[in-house]
Amino acid sequence: MNITKQDTDSLNAVLTVEILKDDYAEKVQKVLNDYRKNANIPGFRKGHIPMGMIRKQYGRAILVDEVNKLLQESLHKYLTEEKLDILGNPLPKNETEIDWNAENFNFEFELGLSPKFEVDLKGKKTITHYKIEADQKMIDNQVSSIRKQYGKLISQTDITKGSEVTGTFVNADNDIDNKATFEIEKIKGKKQLDLLLNSKVGDTVSLKTKGLFAEDYDYNNYLKVPQDDAKTLDIEVAFSVEEVNLREMAVLNQDLFDKIFGKDAVSSEEEFKAKIKDDSEKQFLQQADQKLLNDITESLIENTKFDLPAAFLQKWIQVSGEKPMTEEEANDEYQRSEKGLRYQLIEGKLRAENNLQVSFDELKAYSKTMISAQMAQFGQNQATEEELDSIVARILSNEEEVKRLSEQLNNEKLLNFFKENAKLKTKKISFDKFIKEAY
Repeated sequence: MNITKQDTDSLNAVLTVEILKDDYAEKVQKVLNDYRKNANIPGFRKGHIPMGMIRKQYGRAILVDEVNKLLQESLHKYLTEEKLDILGNPLPKNETEIDWNAENFNFEFELGLSPKFEVDLKGKKTITHYKIEADQKMIDNQVSSIRKQYGKLISQTDITKGSEVTGTFVNADNDIDNKATFEIEKIKGKKQLDLLLNSKVGDTVSLKTKGLFAEDYDYNNYLKVPQDDAKTLDIEVAFSVEEVNLREMAVLNQDLFDKIFGKDAVSSEEEFKAKIKDDSEKQFLQQADQKLLNDITESLIENTKFDLPAAFLQKWIQVSGEKPMTEEEANDEYQRSEKGLRYQLIEGKLRAENNLQVSFDELKAYSKTMISAQMAQFGQNQATEEELDSIVARILSNEEEVKRLSEQLNNEKLLNFFKENAKLKTKKISFDKFIKEAY
């Protein structure tokens, strides 16, 4: 057997695999002998069928099968030993030209080669790393929301400012029939608001939907109308007032603090607000990190220039799926996936050159840390090392869990690497401003 590689250019090559009779003859003969022992052909005793008959009936299929097995094994071995960095899989080039009546065979395969390139993390453009802070307005809103949630409902007959109103919106022509509860402050239009403020339990009022709610998403919440249709919705709905309540806000005292954060975790209004601020900012970390990762990804793709074996990849896409594509479909799919492929190559190079792969020991340690943190949230701080190891072993025996945790740790390592090495500037910002600026 002989394998040779001929480079077409820096991104494409043709691999030729020469398989000689001596490479496969013994394997084919062994399979033929097994067939002869086990075949059932009328008129012949089992095991005494003439070899010529076996060869005539099964020889071609066995030859093709054994040569293809040998071909795949030799291909895999060659690519591994030569450490060829290829994209996709080798594509047969001359399979329709193979003469199976010959003794020796030459198989040709097209290869798409991975490009050579350098990655510069510290590009010309500085990337913003947002530090989202919970401002006083957000903290006050959160405190107010908590006080309402844990407050007392006082039943009313009339709708007044501050009321929580429950009722049913109906418009038969537009299939609207939805019961909802909302704070009266959610109503935007002055005329609509005045109509409701002059209503009581048992009344039915006609409301115009145009400009009815302060936010577009409220149309989906209260009318079950898609948010995309909210801006253009201009109909009348009948609203039947069924229940009115005034929520008496909970007092900021130790009893409320304990309900929210656990017994004696905070002991004053200042500590309560500080804890809300801290918890909110911890939740914002993930959003800021995801934004940073997105921005660095875009920057790397934009600033890392290299060519790809596009024609090969389009051809590979065309034939590699469960269902073959047309040339046009494959070209469209390549256009959609090219950006992702570029980043995949860039990330792979960064991981390889900076030892960012995840080891099994790191995965075990990461899993143990996560489990300990989760147990602590429920007040379970007494687990021994043996107990934690047992839980980790059970989790890591689940293939899906291993995949999920590995992805989390991989992303964490990559993100930390970017934070340490990319050209960043930190910007402190409120959550509302972050949403407007970032998205």
